[in-house]
Amino acid sequence: MTAVILDGIVLGLQFGLLGVGLTVVYGIGGVLNLAYGQLAVVAAIVMSITMRSGLATGPAVLAGISAAVAIALLLNFTILKPVYKRDDEDRVLLSLLLTIGVAFIIDGFLVWRYPIEALSLNIDWDPVSILGVRMRAGSLLASAITLLAGGALIFFFRTTTTGKAARSVIQDEVGARLCGVNPAAVRTLIFALSGVLAGLFATTQAMTSPVPISAGFDFTITALLVTVVGGLGSIRGAFLAGLILGVVNAMSSFYIGSYVTTIILLAAAALTIVVRPSGLFGAKA
Repeated sequence: MTAVILDGIVLGLQFGLLGVGLTVVYGIGGVLNLAYGQLAVVAAIVMSITMRSGLATGPAVLAGISAAVAIALLLNFTILKPVYKRDDEDRVLLSLLLTIGVAFIIDGFLVWRYPIEALSLNIDWDPVSILGVRMRAGSLLASAITLLAGGALIFFFRTTTTGKAARSVIQDEVGARLCGVNPAAVRTLIFALSGVLAGLFATTQAMTSPVPISAGFDFTITALLVTVVGGLGSIRGAFLAGLILGVVNAMSSFYIGSYVTTIILLAAAALTIVVRPSGLFGAKA
């Protein structure tokens, strides 16, 4: 039981990191990026290809993260630019339609060009005993990276001037503009940040299990579930929801079977919506 819960916590931290990248983009720009999972996959594939070409792991990880950032910024400056001129529901709906198209294009290209490529990062350190359970070094390192990233995000949004400006855009874009904040510049920064988070997620995920080219839509669905349960635009909600869904995922896979895990996660998300439509930390309607 303890081992299952610890595995769920490791997985949940990764879910939280994945969800944060999606929820901050929605909070700033009012758009949902359904190609977000593909950003993580592209980062993973770039890491795999560059390492196979002889590049060391560290530079390869940086190359993968840079690729995810480049695609995120490309989306922000191209197909999403007219979306920002729309309001409310129109903006969300149009962003969904455009980004899911991008997701299919990226998936199709990867299947055509790199059909069997996958990223796996093997950490050869000795296992560590936690609460009587021998944990793999890769799981612990992935969790440490995720916690550091989460702490850095909290520090950024709570203490830095740029982070506070971003929060002001999340709360009231019009009011932030009147106070001298440039929402377009903030959106650009946040899209770049979402690319970094996608790359970090791919890295931590590869430390615990391989990241294949087919994982993009699974990652996006997981990020959406985390975002809905945690509350749209809430970073702490994303991490808490990630932990909850990670433990639920691990326990259902262990006691029931992995074939029904997705159904159980969807049921958990639906229950959250029924009990609290705004999510755990979302703004109340």
